[in-house]
Amino acid sequence: MIIHSVGLRLMTRLFHCIWVVFALAACNSYNIKADISPEERFKIAKQMSSKEDYFDAKNQLRILTLNSPGLPFIDEAQYLLAECHFNMKEYLIAADEYERLTRFYPRSEWLDDARYKIAFCSYKLSPKPSLDPKYTLQAVQQFQAFIEEYPGSSLVQEAEKLLRECRGKLAQKEYKAGELYRKTGNYDAAIVYFDGVLNGYYDTEFAKPALFWKGECLYSLKEFQRASNIFLELIEKYPKSEFISLAKERVEKIESELAHMREANGKTPNP
Repeated sequence: MIIHSVGLRLMTRLFHCIWVVFALAACNSYNIKADISPEERFKIAKQMSSKEDYFDAKNQLRILTLNSPGLPFIDEAQYLLAECHFNMKEYLIAADEYERLTRFYPRSEWLDDARYKIAFCSYKLSPKPSLDPKYTLQAVQQFQAFIEEYPGSSLVQEAEKLLRECRGKLAQKEYKAGELYRKTGNYDAAIVYFDGVLNGYYDTEFAKPALFWKGECLYSLKEFQRASNIFLELIEKYPKSEFISLAKERVEKIESELAHMREANGKTPNP
């Protein structure tokens, strides 16, 4: 056990030494001296970043942002620092660095880019629809805020596209839950989730099937008049939907069943 522990410490020290050697070699290849000026350091950091040497670039940018906060180009340095983390797929750290720019440099020309990238980081962290929607919801809120705050930005079109994608994920999650309850015969619970799609994500591809299956759930619950109203709404809103023929057939069947009920009871049944 002691030998193993000593060996582990030696391996750790060896790894650290190798990392230091490579880091120094990278720095030396850019002729970084101890007394280098902030302007020259920034120039070298940008060269590193352009060559995708993000690890070395972020180290130089970190020195600038910590030691020279009053430089005229410090906001750009802060933005490039965030970009380095983003390009290294360190999205949580990148989002924090973009946020730092918005807090400390509110008049920066990089402000709208930083706001967009904060949302983009959440988008990158957003998992598939079946998993925790935390970052998807976060991305939706942040993209919406960006679009409202910077309507003239050249990034708005892309933000709107990613916003629709995130909303589609959330809609799919609600719809799949409704489908699960419907298939197990829990129609009331299914209707709750289908309504979630219809109320919150009416502009997604899941609105049409949610409306149809809500009608089917109501039909299964023998709430015929409500079901008929839903099918008629689908026919009016989505005349080219793949559900049209099924919806029309269901309306005809409901009308026939209601007619038989009226004949049997001698009165119009309660909705």
